[in-house]
Amino acid sequence: MSGLRVVVFGASGMVGQGVLRECLLDDRVTSVLAVVRSPLGRSHPKLREAATADFADLSPVQDRLGGLDACFYCLGVSSIGMDEGQYTRISYDYPMAAARLLLELNPGLTFAYVTGEGTDRTGRSRAMWARVKGRAENDLLALGPDTYMFRPAFIQPLYGARSRTGWYRAGYAVTAPLLPLLRRVLPDRVTTTETVGRAMLAVALHGDAEHVLPTREINRLGA
Repeated sequence: MSGLRVVVFGASGMVGQGVLRECLLDDRVTSVLAVVRSPLGRSHPKLREAATADFADLSPVQDRLGGLDACFYCLGVSSIGMDEGQYTRISYDYPMAAARLLLELNPGLTFAYVTGEGTDRTGRSRAMWARVKGRAENDLLALGPDTYMFRPAFIQPLYGARSRTGWYRAGYAVTAPLLPLLRRVLPDRVTTTETVGRAMLAVALHGDAEHVLPTREINRLGA
């Protein structure tokens, strides 16, 4: 491979900001395409943007989605205040539309999707979000051998990465002083935006035997 060509969904969110940063810093990555609703407001020689109004229908930007090696899908929302239909559209319909089109255009592409600890692939969870994300995991994994589900528990934002959700930001501000202790006491529950980005690059470049990756595996890959 002459260089990794990456597309990132959700680059304006906290996790996506961290993943984008690692892609832009890594010399093995030659180009990064961010699929966005509105401009990111930053420039970099590797970075390009493709704007679309509806992530369930990527046909307006389809001509920009060829020649890629990996997709890092970080687009997501909190389920609080959403009904199952709304949440399914964002957390199931959107990633499935992206994965199907990208794998059709780029056979062999690595697709990494951020779900979360507690995701339930059996469909029996009482938590709506866990069932929806579990269905997404099952159907994404069925698309091919190069799909990976990232299940972080607590993610520490680094280097200016910020959540777009106000109460998330407040929670991170409150817990920030405790993070060094939490990482020592619960090393398999805490990761960082930097580590998630590095772990995604690791599976894109080298693959991995594990395809459902909890925090422990994310930290292993991103070390």
